[in-house]
Amino acid sequence: MSAEPTVEGLAKELSTYLDTNRINQVRRAYYYAEQAHEGQMRKSGDRYITHPLAVARILAELKLDHQSLMAAMLHDVIEDTGIPKDALAEQFGEDVAELVDGVSKLTQIEFRSRAEAQAENFQKMTLAMAKDIRVILVKLADRLHNMRTLGPMPYEKRQRIATETLDIYAPIANRLGMHSICTELEDLGFAALYPMRARYIRKAVEKLRGSHREIIEEIRGKLQAKLEERGLPGRILGREKHLNSIYNKMKFKHKSFHEIMDVYAFRIITDTEDDCYRILGAVHSLYKPLPGRFKDYIAMPKANGYQSLHTTLFGMHVNIEIQIRTEEMEQIANNGIAAHWMYKNEASNVTSVNQARVDRWLKGLMEMRERADDSLEFIEHVKVDLFPDEVYVFTPKGRILELPSGATPVDFAYAIHTDIGNAAVACRINRNLASLSQPLQSGQTVEIITAPGARPNPAWLSFVVTGKARSSIRHALKTQKRAESLELGRTLLKKSLKGFGTKLSEISDAQIQAVVRHNQVSSFDDLVSDIGLGNRMAYLVARQLVHGAEGSDTATVEEAQPVDGGPVTIRGTEGLLVRFASCCKPIPGDPVVGVMDSGKGMVIHSDTCSRLPDDDEGRASLTHLKWAKDITNEFAVELRVELERQRGIIAELANAVAKADGNIERINVEEQNAKFSVVSLVLHVSGRKHLARVMRRIRTIRAVTHISRVRH
Repeated sequence: MSAEPTVEGLAKELSTYLDTNRINQVRRAYYYAEQAHEGQMRKSGDRYITHPLAVARILAELKLDHQSLMAAMLHDVIEDTGIPKDALAEQFGEDVAELVDGVSKLTQIEFRSRAEAQAENFQKMTLAMAKDIRVILVKLADRLHNMRTLGPMPYEKRQRIATETLDIYAPIANRLGMHSICTELEDLGFAALYPMRARYIRKAVEKLRGSHREIIEEIRGKLQAKLEERGLPGRILGREKHLNSIYNKMKFKHKSFHEIMDVYAFRIITDTEDDCYRILGAVHSLYKPLPGRFKDYIAMPKANGYQSLHTTLFGMHVNIEIQIRTEEMEQIANNGIAAHWMYKNEASNVTSVNQARVDRWLKGLMEMRERADDSLEFIEHVKVDLFPDEVYVFTPKGRILELPSGATPVDFAYAIHTDIGNAAVACRINRNLASLSQPLQSGQTVEIITAPGARPNPAWLSFVVTGKARSSIRHALKTQKRAESLELGRTLLKKSLKGFGTKLSEISDAQIQAVVRHNQVSSFDDLVSDIGLGNRMAYLVARQLVHGAEGSDTATVEEAQPVDGGPVTIRGTEGLLVRFASCCKPIPGDPVVGVMDSGKGMVIHSDTCSRLPDDDEGRASLTHLKWAKDITNEFAVELRVELERQRGIIAELANAVAKADGNIERINVEEQNAKFSVVSLVLHVSGRKHLARVMRRIRTIRAVTHISRVRH
């Protein structure tokens, strides 16, 4: 078969939407590629040029612009034939050369199973997509043709390419709204990974379809008659269930094959949005709709721009799923962002909205990329983002926000703006105060209450679902941790320097730089931060600063006893790097010491805690602390109360604590016999004086025989 008719066949297809000049440019790109790939063959034995031509055909079906088609023809030229990018720019213009370069870079990306490499590459892909979305469209068409011709590849390579397709490319196609490419990639990937399962499901589908043909025709006939009776335009199509989606429903939703296939699916394509709603009324008058199964994606499009009315009816003893949409919505449902070029000449409202959606998504990806510490963290955020099932909620001003299902008010706050998320302290859902961790439902109005100086709570990471919220919280916590570790490290270093009889301001820059070099850190701040995190001893750094960096690390244990520079004051509100030990639960007024915990800052223990080291060297590493005078925070403390059993005694106990302004966190009845009970109480107090007041109140209860504070 000669190659001529194929490029001519393509030209004929292009003539339906491109002018002659542009078709000739595509033709030129084909001949250039044909020459460049001369003598190269594919695994199947076909000439290599058949592949770029097939990729261009896929893009022609999507009615993509001529530059994308030229890039499709040339997409392997830079990589396979050594022709440089400049030569392409000279021949075909800068835009096409940039596209080809972008696609070549993506082609070099192999998403190996090694997560790190895969993540690195995903970042490169995001950059390429953000520069020009057409790069990914050419890449998706390239991947689709490769999947269609996987047959001759060795088994391992087939498995790798199929896994990568299902993990990365199909979800991207879905996110860009390209349903037809997404489902074909999924089905081809599924068939390559599980050939036996795919064959079994395909046979079962064919068998079932044969036996159900009459019912399908009867339903279609009744729908058609109803539309004609009401004078409504609309073509009715049957909808195929895809192998991969059948398999996933069986696997993850634990449905039997017959449960899935007992649904008859139709799509009705009509002229205008108005007709969609009229047809909806018509089909509801024919069969009864199932409650809760109606979705209006026309008024509230999905995140990828998909629009349609969905309804499920019950008729002829079976469920009938119907999607109703206009021709333009059908194009956008199948081709997503690619439909943007098809309608470019007629400035279509739907496509510009769709384009804006994709731009917003890419902008979000770029923000996450800047915030993520490493590429693995980035890909973790993005994978969340690639598999959304949306909920739609309103801001108090009536703006609609789309979020993945399971999203919480914290996700909502970050979706509006990072600063609002960082400063969120509470929220109202439908005007009622609600928890920040509560999953949102479609249709709710959400209002975020912020406070100046508020900070994200690390606990939020356990319930947020959007990549943007997760990356923003982590970013804010890292910044906060850094600021706090610097502050704590500086305090500890000053205290140690005081023990040596000197101040930080008295130490020369040269001396500081020498110590920084000696400790192999990039800045003095990093060194101070390490002290605050508990990774270095303040005393050793102080001695290096005083006595010079060299030779100051080889001290004997006796020499290493720090001269105490006086206690450090703590308030109990220091944030992420000062924690109170859960073993001895110290409260203001207790004698306390600090233990540095590597990488996590300081843990505060009661001076008499059994977990503290008792040898001299261990005691020397403790930091002596004193409490600030004006502490208003509450601290947890545990009490053990022995009492005689009698009715209502727990309520009396709780009442006594409340009267002394204590807050009970937990009550446990630990052991009891017929006469006596031992109750463990965890309550919040503001210090020792407050605790004494609570204990006095409890002692006034007649049934109480003994009360003591628990210190493990």
